[in-house]
Amino acid sequence: MKKFLAGAVVFFGAASGAWAASVNNAGSEAVVLVIVEDGDRTEVTVDAGASETICPSGCFVTLPNGDRIGLAGGETLEIKDGSATIK
Repeated sequence: MKKFLAGAVVFFGAASGAWAASVNNAGSEAVVLVIVEDGDRTEVTVDAGASETICPSGCFVTLPNGDRIGLAGGETLEIKDGSATIK
């Protein structure tokens, strides 16, 4: 039983990245996002045409225009010309 539980912990720990959200910047300029995850605030810069993986355990994202979006993980956030779409 202990081996099973240890295996499950390793499996789910390795798979947790699969639930992370991703951000695609389809705009022509870099954007700075404010990420709050588990009470920790971080700024993430996403260059034009680039993608970043964020929020492995859910978070709130503040966009450059001040809008806040809650993400649970697994979503794709596409930003283009200041507006965001969740896919």
